[in-house]
Amino acid sequence: MGKVTLKDVAAAAGVGPATVERALNGRGNVSPETAEKILIAAKRLGYRAPLAGTRHGLVRIEVVLLRPETYFYSRLNRAFERIAALLDKDILIQRTFAKEDDPVEFSRHIMNPQARRSALIVVAPDHPDVVGSVRKAAGGGIPVVQIMTRPAPELAYVGIDNEAAGRTAAFYMTRMQAGTPGRFVALCHSGAYENHKARIRGFSDYLLAHANPGHRFVEVMFDEDDEMKTMEMLSAAFARYPDLCGLYSAGGDNAAIATILLRHRKQSIFWVGHELSEATRGYLKEGLMTIVLDQAPEVQARRAVDLTLKRLGLIDTDIDSEPVRFLTMTSEGL
Repeated sequence: MGKVTLKDVAAAAGVGPATVERALNGRGNVSPETAEKILIAAKRLGYRAPLAGTRHGLVRIEVVLLRPETYFYSRLNRAFERIAALLDKDILIQRTFAKEDDPVEFSRHIMNPQARRSALIVVAPDHPDVVGSVRKAAGGGIPVVQIMTRPAPELAYVGIDNEAAGRTAAFYMTRMQAGTPGRFVALCHSGAYENHKARIRGFSDYLLAHANPGHRFVEVMFDEDDEMKTMEMLSAAFARYPDLCGLYSAGGDNAAIATILLRHRKQSIFWVGHELSEATRGYLKEGLMTIVLDQAPEVQARRAVDLTLKRLGLIDTDIDSEPVRFLTMTSEGL
């Protein structure tokens, strides 16, 4: 292909050459939507003239996350922050934190953002209003990528195979506890997230398919990542099931679980949990935790941004469509 001209950009953007010239040279009278379309066309075609008139953040990718105070989301947020710093000045990654316990407000924000967005990356609770708003956003013509959890299965998703994570937890628990009869329980945030439900589903399905007469999966407890609730529920489970020998925590309630295991002198419990942090590293080293499954939020963030940029037409790189690989960590792998 020869040298790209303003006419080429205009044809690709579906506007006139004069509009392209005004947009790229900052001469005004061009709507943000049209300016974005022109910028994307210019970048896609490899237009080499300096885009002197483009404004910072002309292409705005909004990332909607939850609970910045938690370890996983703070890690995911930092990953997006680092990626944003490396992007072209015309591409802005805007991080927004929504309230997971207010689906009406969450949905309202998805449908009516405070600023125009070019694309959306979202951690979406599995609530009808929220899922409906995400689907409407995608139907409105912008790229939408679900990250970490996938309540709308027909839309793009970046994250681990959560059912496989649950099956992995059950695989190790049954194999390494083969000679220890007893009961298994699981802890989960709630039914609000498809990823957590998928993990429990995978855990249960594996146990059903590979039944060991000496093992019984007896209960799933929903603690909503509330430390006091976690401690109360787990203490009650120890009282109900004196032979409890396996615990799968599908959410992020690790500190509360560690406290109760130590308090009840249950260090022999086979405990599989999620997210490799300084705290869980310590639990592994102490022998309190047996296995940690880490879902690599940095990889998820990078792939979600790359997929979004590709769908916007800003890059032409092949993006891996397979689930992000989760890491299985033991004390020996630290």
